Amino acid sequence: MAEDPNTDEDASSPIDATVSHPARIWNYWLGGKDNYEADRQVGDATIEVYPEIAELARQQRAFLGRVVRHLAGEAGVRQFLDIGTGLPTANNTHEVAQRVAPESRIVYVDNDPLVLAHARALLTSSPEGATDYIDADLRDPDRILSEAARTLDFTRPVAVTMLGVLLFIPGDDEASALVKRLRDALPSGSHLALTHSTNVIHGERADEAVRVWNEGGSTPMVLRSLEMITSFFDGMELLEPGLVPLSRWRPDPATVGAVAEVDEFAAVGRKP
Repeated sequence: MAEDPNTDEDASSPIDATVSHPARIWNYWLGGKDNYEADRQVGDATIEVYPEIAELARQQRAFLGRVVRHLAGEAGVRQFLDIGTGLPTANNTHEVAQRVAPESRIVYVDNDPLVLAHARALLTSSPEGATDYIDADLRDPDRILSEAARTLDFTRPVAVTMLGVLLFIPGDDEASALVKRLRDALPSGSHLALTHSTNVIHGERADEAVRVWNEGGSTPMVLRSLEMITSFFDGMELLEPGLVPLSRWRPDPATVGAVAEVDEFAAVGRKP
């Protein structure tokens, strides 16, 4: 179980350990210790109907590493805005980016008090680069952009990562408007990387997992069609191989054919 973060001087709001939270459930699926009984109950109930969810969580972290290495390396991006950070684990965005390019600048965004309590782990940086943390909600993109501008230069390319966060925005119109606001703020040469859950591969079992989550979770989620997910990249050029299951997005050679497909699709777009 997590230590009581209410004693942490960085925490701005109390943590209710009796109510599950997505970031802590995700931490549980990844084998972490920053979770409570309420989180484990929802996590276990979801695994019971959809065992692939733990593999999905691992694959999403692996995708983050691959996409940040590509963007900091081949694409030459030096600025990252990570929205929906989650609890710190190994190979966080700043660690991956600064291994490739030490001068990289990273801003993390999340609204979970426990993530805020652990934010100091995200604020380490190479001497050449910088990191910052914003306690904010995806539903307030103007605040995110305004505060991120303290660290990032929005006249130069920025890579926005939104991994597994849009599924917590129930309305398609609202989700589209939020992504559009962020896309519109990015200059040419910027990138958007996102993942979103679907029921394309496992059908009714994925739907049942969402039902179980929504009954026991504090933040309801929705699945979306591939067409809807693709629309989040309107006006952008999708990098190869397009919108695909996590395991198919530029996999490491050693994992080709060895990793199961999950109902989480990923894509990266570049703004012309």
